[in-house]
Amino acid sequence: MQEIFSRIRLGAYALPNRLVMAPMTRSRATADGVPTELMAEYYAQRASMGLIVTEATQPSDIGQGTVATPGIYTDAHIQGWRRVTSAVHEKGGHLFIQIMHSGRMSHPDNVPGHLQALAPSAIATQEQIHTVEGMKDMPVPRAMTLEDVQQTIADFRHAARCAIEAGADGVEIHAANGYLVQQFFAPNANTRTDAYGGSIENRARFALEVAKAVVDEIGADRTGIRISPGATLGGLDEGPEGPALYRYLTAELNRLGLAYLDVMDWGNSALLADLRTLWHQTLILNRPGRLREQVGADVAAGLADMEAYGGHVLANPDFVNRLQMGAPMNTADSATFFGGGSQGYTDYPTLASHDVW
Repeated sequence: MQEIFSRIRLGAYALPNRLVMAPMTRSRATADGVPTELMAEYYAQRASMGLIVTEATQPSDIGQGTVATPGIYTDAHIQGWRRVTSAVHEKGGHLFIQIMHSGRMSHPDNVPGHLQALAPSAIATQEQIHTVEGMKDMPVPRAMTLEDVQQTIADFRHAARCAIEAGADGVEIHAANGYLVQQFFAPNANTRTDAYGGSIENRARFALEVAKAVVDEIGADRTGIRISPGATLGGLDEGPEGPALYRYLTAELNRLGLAYLDVMDWGNSALLADLRTLWHQTLILNRPGRLREQVGADVAAGLADMEAYGGHVLANPDFVNRLQMGAPMNTADSATFFGGGSQGYTDYPTLASHDVW
């Protein structure tokens, strides 16, 4: 396991270890998307991780999907995130803000202005989403015009600039887990007949143009991207061409020299090996359900340069220290994952508190 604790260069930064805090939505921002002091405390508690990737953060009003998620496109958002980044930096940590547009994974009740969701095509998910009034069906989105596509790319660019102004070390583009960018990849969500639909190259075009815009704005060494090949979240089906699309996408993204590729693995070992070969910068691997005794195995085997963990880090602010000492871990309380206050958020005990759950 010792390799996981070794230093690594990621883009513009020298990191103290190869452990990544994976992005996790916690729904504790204000109603207008401003990060709070409690959020600053939460992230600062976990600053010993080599890299923190924040919860999904919308680049625009229409990009919001879930209640009480943060934004990064107004002056108030910048000021709120500045409290977070300052708190993390004071503890010696590094933080990238994940920028995510929800696309069709949304409901007007959750969006400022009660806006209809935007997506590649006017195809609903056939799933439900949490709103302030409880669970509701996600309605049919509005198919994006070419003007919408270009505006959304501009929104990602603007959000990236705002993130840097807020003191973030960089941004991660969310192109995974059923949200807008991945919706362009899936033929059952993208039936467009223009330059953004049909062929593999066309379905990957939006992701590549977003990445290029962000790189042009803040630099490749401060830009990462997350993908989840084969993920069916949000009802997506990437079809038989899915693996070929990700090989093409990865090779094209590699040309941009991004700081990292963050892969959420869903079990396609052959594709993962190909992506490892195609990607020449830092590769972060996130395997859902990975056990404690498996920590460091992918780095040791050369499959990844860094490993990302979610629930373990959520429940253990001192995750790195516990790993190094072989100490027991707290168990995450799923009832407090989304919304609320400090309970199940900033009150998990550390080894220093001499109180292990």
